[in-house]
Amino acid sequence: MLPILNYKSLLAITTVALLTAGCATTEQVEHAQATADQALSAAQQAGQAASAAQGAADKAQADVNALGVRVDALERRHAEKG
Repeated sequence: MLPILNYKSLLAITTVALLTAGCATTEQVEHAQATADQALSAAQQAGQAASAAQGAADKAQADVNALGVRVDALERRHAEKG
C-alpha cells in the first residue's frame, strides 16, 4: 500500500510554502493549517478505503484458492473413474 502523508509532513510542506512566499498573516497561516488538516483527513479516509479494498481482495483470493482445491479434487475423482 502506498504511504500516506502524515500530519508532520503536511505541516512541513505548509511551512516551507509559507517561508518561500514571504511573510504570512495569522489568517493565512490558519487557512494553510486548515487546508493541511483537510488534506490529512482525506488521506486518512483514503487509507481506510484502501485497507477495505485490500481486505476484499484478500477474501476474493481466498475464495479462488478454495475453488481451485475443489476443482483439483473433482479432477482427481474423474481421473480415477475414467
